[in-house]
Amino acid sequence: MSRWLPTLLRLVVLVLLVGFLVAPDRYAGILQPLTKYGQPPIYTQANLLYLTLNHLGIVLAATLAATIVAVGLAVLVTRPSGRDFLPLSRSIANIGQTFPPVAVLAIAVPLLGFGTAPTLVALFLYGLLPIFENALTGLTTLPPDVTEAALGVGMTGRQRLARIELPLALPVILAGIRLSVVVSVATATIGSTVAAHTLGEVIIAGLTTDNTAWVLQGGLVVAVLAVLIYDALSALERQMLSRRRSR
Repeated sequence: MSRWLPTLLRLVVLVLLVGFLVAPDRYAGILQPLTKYGQPPIYTQANLLYLTLNHLGIVLAATLAATIVAVGLAVLVTRPSGRDFLPLSRSIANIGQTFPPVAVLAIAVPLLGFGTAPTLVALFLYGLLPIFENALTGLTTLPPDVTEAALGVGMTGRQRLARIELPLALPVILAGIRLSVVVSVATATIGSTVAAHTLGEVIIAGLTTDNTAWVLQGGLVVAVLAVLIYDALSALERQMLSRRRSR
């Protein structure tokens, strides 16, 4: 029973989250004490479910782009012909960490305008480093006997990459993606400062109107999403590692 308790708890939290997003008015009584001067306890200026799905969509798009670029760079610099590009690749991956997302937004808005695009750029740059470093680690710490066996059977470089290297490195790469996604889920809230439709809209509206109920509901939804996504990706990572060891 204790083994299944964490999973059951996560399912309960997920059901409560979905229930709140679908029918938030049912929770108005719980949040009402956190309001002042007759303010509405539930954010009604936009649909919470729409904001959540859009928030997740932006994170997914940015993470997918960051994964393609970061893994591509890691593959490039682990090939004999691309090793000289390692310092340049690290510099590219570090751009997002050098410039905070707020600074990236400030630079991107004049070029891309307000809305989703600047947020995508900020999250993309911010998510590059953990994915790149994990992909690099995964591709450079492969078991020597496996790579030697692949060479021994006459596999080409592309065959080794597709059939041996990437599958073996996938759990480590997934760990970097997990970190990137969780950070992006929280960071995406700042996109609402440049008119992107994210859950940050609820938090910002609550702060500007001194409505604690709005701040709490926006913050809780973001936090619960981050925890659930982290747990789901961690479970997937453990499953991949288990399969890798059983082979």
